Amino acid sequence: MVKKPSTKSPRKQRRQVQQSPMHEHRNLLNCRLDEFLQEEYGLRSLLVKKGDLVKIMRGQFRDTEGKVVRVDHKNMRVHLDSATVTKSDGKEVNTPIHPSNLMLVKLELDDERKKLIEGKLMKSGESEE
Repeated sequence: MVKKPSTKSPRKQRRQVQQSPMHEHRNLLNCRLDEFLQEEYGLRSLLVKKGDLVKIMRGQFRDTEGKVVRVDHKNMRVHLDSATVTKSDGKEVNTPIHPSNLMLVKLELDDERKKLIEGKLMKSGESEE
């Protein structure tokens, strides 16, 4: 199987991301782990989920921590409870943040996520041998 050559043009790269199917957007929602979590799980990044505690690393809300309220798979954005803006009519609205600007501090561990972590560790163990 021949790999398709990728373009260097930023315009075409952005278009490729925006027009990619929904199941490929899921891979782009990975978020960096805190250094303590990296040591604990042996992974650099994980898929961000509702209920996780994250720290904002870049932008207007830098150095604030908050819980993930919603993950928007279509637009590849994460909504946090601490990153809110007041609209002109007085409503508080969550600001969408790209997952590359976030760092996972505490994970919401359920059975599905534990299986995902174990699977990733098994896959990385096989590649080392």
